[in-house]
Amino acid sequence: MIETLIVPGLNGSPPGHWQFHWAEGDERAEMIEQENWSKPLFTDWLHALEARIAGSVPGVILVAHSLGCSLGAALASRPSASHVGGALLVAPADARALSERYPTVGAFATAANGALPFTSLLVASRNDPFMSFEQAERQADAWGSTLYDLGEAGHINIASGFGPWPDAMTLADGLRGRAARSSTANARPRSWWSEVRPHLARGHDTGTGVR
Repeated sequence: MIETLIVPGLNGSPPGHWQFHWAEGDERAEMIEQENWSKPLFTDWLHALEARIAGSVPGVILVAHSLGCSLGAALASRPSASHVGGALLVAPADARALSERYPTVGAFATAANGALPFTSLLVASRNDPFMSFEQAERQADAWGSTLYDLGEAGHINIASGFGPWPDAMTLADGLRGRAARSSTANARPRSWWSEVRPHLARGHDTGTGVR
């Protein structure tokens, strides 16, 4: 059964991308497929994600990148959220800004504003062209996510040197088995970082870690 659902963003995650490497190398992971990666249609993308959540083990972990983070966050008000054990949200994109070039992306921004009912970790870069670090901090607060500072890592994609990225698996493994949070909780859980952080390989991580 599938234990990890990999959720790409706009234009998908082609060969060479760390999400592609993960899906290819882990039989317990599956990459979500969308009909049109270059024209995101929110309802279609959401239904595709929810269908795969239904076919995965209870407590499945979402591993999202870029616009895929907004898609995962849109589950907050959906019944399918109860089947999600946690989410690794890597380099979220500013959907409102993207909608100026891709009008259909606007629906992702309005659907992904609430606090998440499952444990989540937002991995942010300090020189991401699609979301400033200050925006990422605000987004982590809005979603109730723990924030992980990856330093100057661009958009954490092929262009910024992220092919195989085993640290992502380590981060996702830290989410597995964690108790779901109430969406009204005020404090973000941090205690599990004492278990996860010592095992992180620091190859790409030039930042300061958890905040």
